[in-house]
Amino acid sequence: MSIQSDKWIKKMALENEMISPFEGGSVKLVNNKKVVSYGLSSYGYDLRVADEFKIFTNTMNSIIDPKKFDANSFVDVKTDICVVPPNSFALARSIEYFKIPRDVLTICLGKSTYARCGIIVNVTPFEPEWEGHVTLEISNTTPLPAKIYANEGLAQVIFFKAQESCAISYADRKGKYMKQKGITIPTV
Repeated sequence: MSIQSDKWIKKMALENEMISPFEGGSVKLVNNKKVVSYGLSSYGYDLRVADEFKIFTNTMNSIIDPKKFDANSFVDVKTDICVVPPNSFALARSIEYFKIPRDVLTICLGKSTYARCGIIVNVTPFEPEWEGHVTLEISNTTPLPAKIYANEGLAQVIFFKAQESCAISYADRKGKYMKQKGITIPTV
């Protein structure tokens, strides 16, 4: 496998709709205001977080069970600034919709601007032929509330191209998170 450059990412985004909408450069200012950067970088793509959030709450005294996740464990919020409670987390989604080629695997990591504030972004790899909005898990590891800015950068996607295509892709397996839109909670 090899890491793919900005030229390859741009070509795949424009010709094959691998990333939509696609920003062809690093955006750091919007309407003359500084933002957490997003768009194409040297060897990756900084995705944006949408303005839809599911903030974890334990008002129902729930037990977290990935096999029977209770959707009532979240409060749905649509906002430009999401406040994640101390030592808690929220789910969100990317603005961008991804269509991963059969010979590509991605890794998505949180941006350092947030990591340096104790905000951890967790995303599993985008498997070959997976497509959809990315569900983002945002953990606030601090004892203080933390702000997340919608429509700005949150995580960077790094693309790895294999020397040959995989035998069975995510689409072939009919993966349960295929073509997800919006924020998708866990399912078994």
